[in-house]
This record gives sequence, structure tokens and C-alpha cells, in this order.
Amino acid sequence: MTGSVASVKGFPGFGVYAASKAALRSFARTWLNELKGRNIRVNVLGPGPIATPMQEEVLTKEAKEMFESLIPRGKMGQPEEIATVALFLASDDSSFVSGGELNVDDGFSAI
Repeated sequence: MTGSVASVKGFPGFGVYAASKAALRSFARTWLNELKGRNIRVNVLGPGPIATPMQEEVLTKEAKEMFESLIPRGKMGQPEEIATVALFLASDDSSFVSGGELNVDDGFSAI
């Protein structure tokens, strides 16, 4: 499932969005338990701020700069950086990864 680091950060105006993403974490834990006999893995991929065309449309220059100031390397992530982690989670390389949330955000959610 695709979540968001918004589920662990407290940004004003993002309450409903953040709550919906936090619910995915609960679904992952519950579904893992319900599906464990079928060897189905359940994880949440939590992207941080990612440079996308939609983001360019909705964020002001000031809002983008504010987000970038909170990212340790100081710039938005790229869609390809999320894709490589999604491919990892879909592959056998992640066979022992289940029931968790993997935030791909350069530490944005940690600080």
C-alpha cells in the first residue's frame, strides 16, 4: 500500500489526509495477521515530499521551500527513488519484510 509520511508528521490542514494514511498502517498489521497462513506480505510504502508535476501545480514557491528546509539533503525526492523501493518490496529480495511501513523520505519523518 502507498501511505505517506504525513501520517507521522503534524502539518496543519492535513488532518484528514494524514488520518487516512495512518489507517493504512493499521490495515497492514491486521491484514498481515489475517493473511499469514497464505504467505501474503503486507507493507506500507511511505513517500516523503516528492517532486511531481502535480506538486508543481499546488505548492507555492514558499511552501516548496518550507518542505525542502525540512528534508535533510535539502531537496525533494524523485519518483524514481520511490519506484526502486516499490520494486524491492514487490520482489523476493524483501521476502522477510512484512507488516511494516518503509518511509522513503531522506529522514524527513525522523526529524
